[in-house]
Amino acid sequence: MTRTLAICNQKGGVGKTTTAISLSAALAATGKRVLLVDLDPQGNATTGCGLRKAEQEPSCADVLLYDVPAAEARIALEEFSFDMLPANESLTQAEVRLLELERRESRLRQALQATDDDYVLLDCPPALNILTVNALVAADQVLVPVQCEFFALEGLDALLDTITRVAQHANPKLALAGILRTMYDSRNNLMRDVSEHLMERFGRQIYRTVIPRNVVLAEAPSHGKPVMNYNARCAGASAYLMLAGELLRREEAVAGA
Repeated sequence: MTRTLAICNQKGGVGKTTTAISLSAALAATGKRVLLVDLDPQGNATTGCGLRKAEQEPSCADVLLYDVPAAEARIALEEFSFDMLPANESLTQAEVRLLELERRESRLRQALQATDDDYVLLDCPPALNILTVNALVAADQVLVPVQCEFFALEGLDALLDTITRVAQHANPKLALAGILRTMYDSRNNLMRDVSEHLMERFGRQIYRTVIPRNVVLAEAPSHGKPVMNYNARCAGASAYLMLAGELLRREEAVAGA
């Protein structure tokens, strides 16, 4: 059964795309069939996987607007052992045109129904717009990357409210997969305080895996590679492999309950 995971936070710069790419590669390394869907008009996940976004036709926008089958738009990234549904600036136009279409909130869900992957990861834009709503309607769960800083807490509340509303009105199965602490520096007192606050408030909904602040994680996208393929021995690569293992163990525990 396919598990669809939206990687979402309306706040930019918290590691959504890094998480989407790295977790896709980490899950693929465990033998899972993975599809990464780039839903951000900036196309950072697309370029971060070594693709020239302007050359990608058809793209995610064509799937959403013109009912192009996802199978025709997906690209096999054989070097990384997962597939991608790429994006480019045409998604900006799609964001506007979607508002004029029927089923505008569920077009991505319909497009992904024919996939037979183990995991579909949705890299959402840094906004609670119609593209993000499409991701939430299509997803089974939401993974929320959070940088441990003061303003992150305010944005988190707004996102959790949105997840609740989507679950109530459009996607009853939608649930929070977990909150992931990213770009974490244990030497920073504020980060430690915010991390402790998150643990107290959300308990088991916080992933025990913490993604450290790591230079190699920042370098990998400029080389068009997931961090595991760029430098498998760095702390960032190890952390995302640990996250994949934690995610799989959680699902096994739920299935066995």
